Amino acid sequence: MNSKHYNINQLRIDLWNELKEKSNLITRIQSNETLLDERLSELNEILQNLLSIEQYFSFPGSTLVRRIIKSVKKGELKAVSNQVAEIVQLLVSDNYRTHPEMLGENFNAGIPLDSKKDKLSSSSKKNYFEVLYVEDMSANEEMVLKNKIKELINPNSSLTYDLVVQRSFQDALICLFFNYNIQAACIRYAPLHSSTNITKHIKPFIQNVLKIDLSDVTDAEIGPLLGKYIHQFRPELDIYYITDTSLTHLKDSTLKAFRRIFYRMEDVQELHLTIISGINERFETPFYTALTEYSKKPTSVFHAMPISRGNSVFKSRWIADFGEFYGRNVFLAETSATNGGLDSLLQPKGPLKKAQEKAAKAYGAEHTFFVTNGTSTANKIVQQALIKPGDVVLVDRDCHKSHHYGLVLAGAFPAYLDSYPIEEYSMYGAVPLRVIKEKLIALKTAGRLDKVKMLLLTNCTFDGLVYNVEKVMETVLAIKPDMVFLWDEAWFAFASFTYTYKQRTGMYVAQKLFHKYRSEEYKAKYKEHIAGLKPNEMPSMPDPDKVKIRVYATQSTHKTLSCFRQGSMIQIWDEEYSRRVADNFQESYMTHTTTSPNYQILASMDAGRRQVELEGYELVEKSIEMAMIVRSTVQNHPKLSKYFHILTVKDTIPEEYRECGPNEYYTVEDGWARMEEAWEKDEFVLDPTKITLSVGKAGITGDAFKNAYLMDRFNIQVNKTSRNTVLLMTNIGTTRGSVTFLINALLQIADELDESNRSLNKRESEISQKQILSLINDVPPLPDFSYFHRSFQASPGVPGGNIREAFFLAYEEELCDYVPLSQCLNELAKKRELVSTSFVIPYPPGFPILVPGQVVSEEIIRFMIALDVKEIHGYRVELGLKVFTEEALNRKNTISAMGAMMQLNESKAKTKK
Repeated sequence: MNSKHYNINQLRIDLWNELKEKSNLITRIQSNETLLDERLSELNEILQNLLSIEQYFSFPGSTLVRRIIKSVKKGELKAVSNQVAEIVQLLVSDNYRTHPEMLGENFNAGIPLDSKKDKLSSSSKKNYFEVLYVEDMSANEEMVLKNKIKELINPNSSLTYDLVVQRSFQDALICLFFNYNIQAACIRYAPLHSSTNITKHIKPFIQNVLKIDLSDVTDAEIGPLLGKYIHQFRPELDIYYITDTSLTHLKDSTLKAFRRIFYRMEDVQELHLTIISGINERFETPFYTALTEYSKKPTSVFHAMPISRGNSVFKSRWIADFGEFYGRNVFLAETSATNGGLDSLLQPKGPLKKAQEKAAKAYGAEHTFFVTNGTSTANKIVQQALIKPGDVVLVDRDCHKSHHYGLVLAGAFPAYLDSYPIEEYSMYGAVPLRVIKEKLIALKTAGRLDKVKMLLLTNCTFDGLVYNVEKVMETVLAIKPDMVFLWDEAWFAFASFTYTYKQRTGMYVAQKLFHKYRSEEYKAKYKEHIAGLKPNEMPSMPDPDKVKIRVYATQSTHKTLSCFRQGSMIQIWDEEYSRRVADNFQESYMTHTTTSPNYQILASMDAGRRQVELEGYELVEKSIEMAMIVRSTVQNHPKLSKYFHILTVKDTIPEEYRECGPNEYYTVEDGWARMEEAWEKDEFVLDPTKITLSVGKAGITGDAFKNAYLMDRFNIQVNKTSRNTVLLMTNIGTTRGSVTFLINALLQIADELDESNRSLNKRESEISQKQILSLINDVPPLPDFSYFHRSFQASPGVPGGNIREAFFLAYEEELCDYVPLSQCLNELAKKRELVSTSFVIPYPPGFPILVPGQVVSEEIIRFMIALDVKEIHGYRVELGLKVFTEEALNRKNTISAMGAMMQLNESKAKTKK
């Protein structure tokens, strides 16, 4: 079901702005009765549409809309115009959420907004939020309850709130999706099942609610079921239950679903204090608070770090400007101390331990570890903790280089998985599930499934492709029930805080499958599945008696959430962690973690956790909205679409991998397509916040567009480039102003291209067109991973390579040679085997096209020759490609043959036993 608006808040603001415009117009045409009647009819239609939306908000809310409707009927049109203008200004500015006193009696009296603004600077800011209260009550009962709550709110408190009352299950969930300001939910026993307020305007935005079947749900079950769905959709919220049922009759599952259960609304004050307590608990930042308190203490430093307290900076005649730039607090909080209220990252027992526990709760993990030197280090920590020399790891070949180097350090054998290519834009997609399954079956057939330890995938990819995590894990666990999954979520830390995205995160799926496989319902289905298998047919469902949920996610918190650079987290959901992993993990963590972690990074991770628990849902939803605005604007604008194209779903995901997903998120004709079903079911989806802008039609390379246009002229930073694209991304810090600035910059560039093209003569025009066609069509074919040379294969003819052995063999200089790139094809034509000694990583695309021990193929050489990039790590232009000598390969062949014979003998011995 499509809509001309991406989300309900776009529609809501547009309706209020339209109401403002119409009410202003009406005040100017009151003398023309015919025209006035037409405009009043339009005004009332807008108000009715707003009424269906505002019932889910406290401000302006349905009460205020009804008051405006009455004022219109009375002919108080000037007062309506003024009040609507004030409402729009408050909604757009969000001032009422930090100064809720603006919504008091003064607002209702119609005092002009400007006179209130003068008082704001002198009044302290408050955090205003709303609480969802679900009960089938009368309007009078609602008013009484709200007044009781208002009387209990301390006027001196920094926290203040209002209730949003909903009378049905459906209305409660709709409110939950629409209203970003909801921080808690109170459910009264037996609310109504269905809503009577759903209109055609809101229907496209509530598909997740409408598909819930309530036909067999009893009055006693509806409240707990609502609690379950609230926790599923918005797990950060505090949920309370007010029941008429004796507490002894409540089920265990009901008791666990709620933060607290009240009996017959016996004490409104207790409910109020509990709500405030819940908000304060999420607001707590153990380490950040400890650091701020430490910085206030008078301290004499007889330890490392002259910069601590700023003594070596502010007293200096030469670097005082450095101190002035950063401010005193940074230096007051800079210390080597782990006591005095602080803590040790390597062995936390105080505020850091509590901060990590709070982060685990926020991200849905069993354990969370802070990492202060980036996800590159987080990846190595996880790998070294879980895999040992000789273990086989299935890994996507185009993953971040830290994974490849981590495999070298761990001594594991990578079995590389190829992603599908997106050759038109010189990009790789993601690894099809079919490829993963084929690789696993090949290893099983070769008798090496027991050696396979881990599946490592990047989710989401650099370019925004997101796996169906649940589908991947279920398929793999059916073949190998103890597989460890490492999901590199470097670009996906934000995904845990909105439901559509969260379904494709490692931690969410780990919890879901853990409970699913232990249910009696699943066990019965599995028995039925096994009974229906043909002889020798492989089960497609994991065995509930054997399966172990072992999931790790590494996240670059700093990439997508509020956190200083290099702040990362390791999220863990592993049934075997305490029994088998904890000690190894601690050793690995000690190995890679500095003994001098940056406290500002740690404090920012703690504060960032507070933010996502209290406003993560709103900020993530708005960042997606900003991305959609960019997408639709470029597509809608004739001048922008002439030179630029933003890659859509159909551009990046072949049709075979998106059975129910749309081709595009937005079209001019149909508006916005809903993406919920695709994100629930399709093998791959495209994260719309990763905006790949194709610039081939402009006749400019991606690298030139990034540097010469966006960066040098407009100071617009972009993520990465390919031959004919630049990658932009929105995040929780993206504003409407920055989106407008980007669009204006693109328009300026388009204007200049128009002007430049008009001045071309015929020959120049032909050359320009040829360059454009070259950028669009003459793209180098993307090479797949070739294979490991037989000398470095973990087992002859079986997936997996001894990358560590090849890496360190290259330390022997006499066993290495350099072949100029221009001569490589000739050498291959002579049947010479070229085997890489090192990682070769061109930027872009930024991942290895060659790894140690890999055979150099003709496709790889042609790709390198065609690459139009200045930076290739592991390749020196003046020397050529570094490869092993034939002597090195012959020596290795002899050793490998002996090793293969020993493996064969071991296998025979096992068979005899």
